[in-house]
Amino acid sequence: MPLTAARPHILMSADALGGVWQYTLDLAAGLTRRGASVSVALMGPAPAPERIARAQEISGARILTTNLPLDWTAESAAEVRDASDALARLAEETGADLVHLHSPALALADFTAPVVAVCHSCVATWWATVESGPLPADLTWRRDLNAQGCRKADRLIAPTHAFARTTQAAYGLAQAPHVVRNGRDVPVSSEAEPASHVFTAGRLWDLAKNAAALDRLAARLSVPLRAAGPVAGPTGQRVALTALDCLGRLDDEEIARELSLRPVFVSLARYEPFGLAVLEAAGSGCALLLSDIESFRELWDGAALFVPSDDDAAAARAVQDLFADPACRAALGRAARTRAAAYGTEAMVAGVARIVRGLHPALDEAAA
Repeated sequence: MPLTAARPHILMSADALGGVWQYTLDLAAGLTRRGASVSVALMGPAPAPERIARAQEISGARILTTNLPLDWTAESAAEVRDASDALARLAEETGADLVHLHSPALALADFTAPVVAVCHSCVATWWATVESGPLPADLTWRRDLNAQGCRKADRLIAPTHAFARTTQAAYGLAQAPHVVRNGRDVPVSSEAEPASHVFTAGRLWDLAKNAAALDRLAARLSVPLRAAGPVAGPTGQRVALTALDCLGRLDDEEIARELSLRPVFVSLARYEPFGLAVLEAAGSGCALLLSDIESFRELWDGAALFVPSDDDAAAARAVQDLFADPACRAALGRAARTRAAAYGTEAMVAGVARIVRGLHPALDEAAA
């Protein structure tokens, strides 16, 4: 049965393989605090049952394991369309007043509720940044579905103005997506002496994360560069690394413990629509060394050091300078923490609430 207007119901889709998972849980928790009822349709590989139980506890959302394929791991356009149809049926069965999708490609079905789709990333913009030549056939149909979904969704959201412009250009949209920054609330770390190593986190197998440059950087350093994240992807991708101290996949609590030590945090990403790992590091007071790409400049200019993505020599000099100048490193960490405070979860929730206002009468009170 549909829920009453006093307690609007929102169905969100989620991908547990990357930062979308944490984004979804934080947003669900914030919308629940505003009086909404939230269900999360978990797509793709599911986390362990205890992790799902913990996620329900902290978010207040009901998490539904669907076993539906993710748009970026599906083997055909038909699989994505079928997944979208399944989400539309689930939205109707659960009485959703709003559907919040983690990918525009999932907006293709005839949903009975208004649809908001988030442009976290996409194959067209990813390929244009990290590869060369025409888009291969396996990615072309994914791009086309994403383009159709962008036009069908009632609202589009992107996490930075840089990525909103890139998305608009990639798909020839009349209007750029609305911008709502991703948000995280990170516990304040201790003021003990910061760690004497460098740290990074992300899907190391993804060419966008530029793990090869990180590996070259690690070989130049006299301190360890510890890297959290998988080196093998879900569809056979793999990266060989020799100098990085690879920690493997860490859970949220383990990442938080690493960042609480306040190592120098480095990302040499070539493509990053936002970068939740950077935000978490900044919130922990880590000094940031980032690739000089448009999205990072938009978010962190004045609160980080920047080097070209593939200039591991410049990155090594910057790391050495930070370790040689503790006062500069501490000041940079304070600046990062101050900037991160502006990108908290409440600001993110308020931004999404503002975007959905007017889509359904039941949503307006929660959006106030």
